[in-house]
Amino acid sequence: MKFKLVDTDQIFVDSTHVKACANSKKMRKRVAQEQALWYEEKLQKEISRDREAHGKKPLKEKDKNDPPSGSGSGDNTKEEEIPEGIKTQKCSISDPESGWFRKGEHKHVFAYAVETACDKHGWILGYSIHPGNEHDSRTFKTLYDKIKIYSPAMIIADAGYRTPAIAHELLEDGIEPLFPYKRPMTKEGFFRKYEYVYDEYYDCYICPENHILSYHTTNREGYREYVSCGEICASCPNLHRCTESKEHIKVITRHVWEEYMEKAEDIRHTLGNKQIYDLRKETIERIFGTAKEQHGFRYTQYIGKARMEMKAGLTFACMNLKKLARILAKREERISTIHNIWRLLKEKSFFKEKWCWRLSPAQTLSTVCAVFVKRLCFLCYNKSLSYEITKWF
Repeated sequence: MKFKLVDTDQIFVDSTHVKACANSKKMRKRVAQEQALWYEEKLQKEISRDREAHGKKPLKEKDKNDPPSGSGSGDNTKEEEIPEGIKTQKCSISDPESGWFRKGEHKHVFAYAVETACDKHGWILGYSIHPGNEHDSRTFKTLYDKIKIYSPAMIIADAGYRTPAIAHELLEDGIEPLFPYKRPMTKEGFFRKYEYVYDEYYDCYICPENHILSYHTTNREGYREYVSCGEICASCPNLHRCTESKEHIKVITRHVWEEYMEKAEDIRHTLGNKQIYDLRKETIERIFGTAKEQHGFRYTQYIGKARMEMKAGLTFACMNLKKLARILAKREERISTIHNIWRLLKEKSFFKEKWCWRLSPAQTLSTVCAVFVKRLCFLCYNKSLSYEITKWF
């Protein structure tokens, strides 16, 4: 950054998976660990404020006497001792800190997720290691705490980070989030959510048949629920395209931080941001490709999250050093080219002045300097030293 090699105005964020040193057939089941969301405290305050504004009572706190869904020290728990009705997850016997990663129908392995951030020139700025079964939106906070010290103006991420919590966090810190388009996850043949118009003044939704869906409540996940009137919907000609409810009630949810998602959508439509997002394949995706092809980053032979962090740190440090070495080599090449040109010009001018080899009138000093500077700049950017030298002589 001191020599202006790193540009932190735009930071690209993504994650890749590294296969763990664990046999996918040697596993057992353990109680699924319930982790608190990194934005849980802010979300609960926003939910309480929203319910109070709508005249609703605050939600009751979760009963702490309920049986925990977290594994905690459940590494010694046997599969037979797990009671029925408790959510379980697969755990490797060789590397318990890895996570069961599923991609598609065929790729099911234990892996680690390596979340990485880089600038538009390909310099790696930070990374974090997580189990392969954790979603990118849940692990974003760890990496974000490392890269926000660079004060970026924009963070570019893929659809896995397109959540209201991340949009809220970035916009509150004065950073523009750039997310891609995500298709609505609606059943085929049903109305899309954007076909229901939200009226901000009256705080309600209007369906395609111009009927109102009024506010009902705000749930624990931070979503406002808007419901329709079952008597009106029962006689609607488009009921089969709206809902499959037996009571003929349509429910639409809207997050309490939905306005931040709308701002992120406006940023996506800003002129020039599409070209910025297309740089992902030249920056962060290229880093992952180079690491896997040239540095053995497809899998790891180390067991444990701590050793995986050391492997990733050394790999990314090596890639940054290689990039710096190439830049210095090109700089030395340009400097040597300039020295060679200057030496040849001095020799040529010496022969002309000493032995009077030039019979035509000599050019003025300003003309000579202008030609020298023009040809020197041309050489520095086009690297045609041999051709220019032969042309001068």
